[in-house]
Parts: sequence; C-alpha cells; structure tokens
Amino acid sequence: MTADTPAVAHPLLPVDEDWQRGLAIVAHPDDLEFGAAAAIARWTQQGKDVVYVLLTSGEAGIDGIDPAEAGPLREQEQRASAEIVGVSQVEFLGLPDGVLEYGVPLRRELTRVIRTHRPDIVITNNFRDSWDEAGDALNMSDHIVTGRAVLDAARDAGNRWVFREQIDAGLEKWGGVRQVWAANSPRSAHAADTTGTFDLGVRSLEAHEAYLRGLGAGDFDAEEFLESFSRQTGTRLGVTYAAGFEVFKLRLL
Repeated sequence: MTADTPAVAHPLLPVDEDWQRGLAIVAHPDDLEFGAAAAIARWTQQGKDVVYVLLTSGEAGIDGIDPAEAGPLREQEQRASAEIVGVSQVEFLGLPDGVLEYGVPLRRELTRVIRTHRPDIVITNNFRDSWDEAGDALNMSDHIVTGRAVLDAARDAGNRWVFREQIDAGLEKWGGVRQVWAANSPRSAHAADTTGTFDLGVRSLEAHEAYLRGLGAGDFDAEEFLESFSRQTGTRLGVTYAAGFEVFKLRLL
C-alpha cells in the first residue's frame, strides 16, 4: 500500500438479534434518531419489545425557544418519533439538559430503570470523546456522561448489594443484561442491517421538526444526512444501509 492508497474500512459483524427485550437509554430527544432508530424499527418489526428512556427533555437544545416551552415540545416530538419505529413506551427522567453529571446518583437512577424494565440488551449513544477516529468531531458532555453511567448501571443492576435500598423496596436485582450497544461509536465493530427500515428512520428524525428547524441555517436534510453514513456503514456490513454499534459484553459466555 502506498501513501496515496486510501485505507480500506474493516468489515462489520452483524449484531446478535437473539433477544426479546431492549431498553434504549440516551440523554436527549433526537439522540436515537441520528442513526439507531432505523435499527430499532427493524427490531420492533421482528416482534421485539423496546422501551425508550430519556434522561432529559432536551429543553436546552433549541437556542430560540425558552426551555420551559422547549421541554414539553421536544417530549411531544420524541413520542411521535418513537411511534414511527414501533416504540410505544417513552419515559423522561426530568434531569437537567446540558449539565448531566456522572456519579453515584446517576448510576443509582439508571440502575433503578434497568431493574424495572429487565432488558436483555441496553442501547445507548456513542460516549467516546469524539464521533470520528481522528478525534476531530468532538462529542458533548451529556452523551459521554450518559453512556458511561449506562454501562456501569447495567452491571450494578445485577449486584444485590449495590443500591440495595431498591431491593429492600421490592425491586429485584437484574443480571440479565447481556450486552450494551453504543450507537454511532467510532469504534463500532458491529452493525444492524437497516435497508428495509431506513425510510422509517428518516421519518423518525423528521418528526423532531422544531429541533431540526433550529439547526444551522434551518435547511437540514434528514434523509441526506442519514444516508451519508448509513450507506458507508452498510457497505462494511455488505448491505445497502446499516447502523453501527460498539458492543460491550457483560456476559463472557
């Protein structure tokens, strides 16, 4: 290979789809729609149960709309977006947008969520420092904090002696989380084929009308944006469109 030869991206492996209950935990409305929603549509069409949990209502996400108005608006858009991909249960934890903090209180709350819903697979967003391998497209604090806490809480949920007050109050420990998947990670080695549900993913992103109007010049094209990286990911999986995931295995076997 010469210096002028373009690097070849490594092929991706298909994610394990032998599961029934999924729990998607992210920081903001729209986080799942930037890629993962098309995969979630695939899984709900397979008959899998997926629940959305949003740490915030995204109230600080639209510069031109006061948070008191933006929060309820974005919750409404998220529920409509989730319905498009077959998700009927959407929960908001009401934590403050833009200033999420990693620590024991957040781990405790997410452990409660996981013990309540008892998922096989937990889906979150990329929580690496950047969206790209070169480190040029920096991630934001809320995403990083959320993903780290989700990964830790998925383990905490199975330990009866961690946050044992939840056990004493009637929740059972839940060690059934097999894997945590971080969507759109630059370290993704797995992917889900979204060729058949790509259009649903586009519609789910378009449902965030108020948020998208506030992006840049207001001419954001959801289909063009999603196609730009879904096609690249699909090529690495050997299909037309795909969503990439970094897979963290909580069970070794």
